[in-house]
Amino acid sequence: MDHGEHGMMMDLPPFTVARGLEFTGEPFFLFGCLLGLALYGWGVARLRRRGDAWPVSRTVAFTTGVATVVLVMCTGLNDYGMVLFSVHMVQHMVISMLSPILLLLGAPVTLALRALPSAARSRGMRRGPREVLVAFLHSRYVRVISHPAFTIPLFIASLYALYFTPLFDLLMGSMAGHIAMMVHFLAVGLVFFWPIMGVDPGPHRPGYVMRMLELFAGMPFHAFFGIALMMASEPMTETYANPPASLGVSALADQNAAGGIAWAFSEIPSVLVLIALVFQWYVTEQRQARRRDRRADRDGDKELAAYNAYLAALQTKG
Repeated sequence: MDHGEHGMMMDLPPFTVARGLEFTGEPFFLFGCLLGLALYGWGVARLRRRGDAWPVSRTVAFTTGVATVVLVMCTGLNDYGMVLFSVHMVQHMVISMLSPILLLLGAPVTLALRALPSAARSRGMRRGPREVLVAFLHSRYVRVISHPAFTIPLFIASLYALYFTPLFDLLMGSMAGHIAMMVHFLAVGLVFFWPIMGVDPGPHRPGYVMRMLELFAGMPFHAFFGIALMMASEPMTETYANPPASLGVSALADQNAAGGIAWAFSEIPSVLVLIALVFQWYVTEQRQARRRDRRADRDGDKELAAYNAYLAALQTKG
């Protein structure tokens, strides 16, 4: 593949962190990230203007998620990712597993439902932006793409059906294909983690134990994929079979590093999601306990009194 056709320099200097983090401003993702931040900021500002609060932690999570996308797509990492498998794998892992989690922790759907205007019935409007979003969230399409029977196979196929077939080299043959692949990785990550995180409303909201099972059903396949890369005795893709001599790396050494990144990185999202789920579980239990206490205060703890009476009746019969 001739990277020169994509505006990529074949004689890139050896990779360093400083060179990889140099801002390049890839236009597609830069525009998308700025648009996402602008829309999110508009929603938060709209809530505050009418006196509603929005957690700062959610804003920080969403902003950090956008920053991770900019980090891997709008810097030198995107250039080196076209010629180094290891750098490409960093991009893949971040944009498909770390960025979606952080974006979802920002609860963008919940913010949109609270900030979007409803139908102005007095003006003859039957459906406003909020009603359109609600209808979309309850549509058959969303029910299908958010179901574990769809999300887990899609999450796995995004690895094996892409890297182990000629499709990967085809997409990497052009910058447009490369960008489309990264958009796909981000979308798959969002769809996979959305029902698991359970922060935003959706058609599928399983219990916490089931969410953990869904998480662990997909994560091991990334580890297996990484091991397969590390154990391969020859380059698995044509794209990275002949890295530029100026980089000073061999194809197999670069592929081995890519496999190690895929294997090690699979643990990071698992830990983040588990922490988030445990915290949500704790908050839910605390909220339910307070609700039970308030109900007991209102009815004089009739439930406890009835239970004690039941125990007394059993003792009398005995």
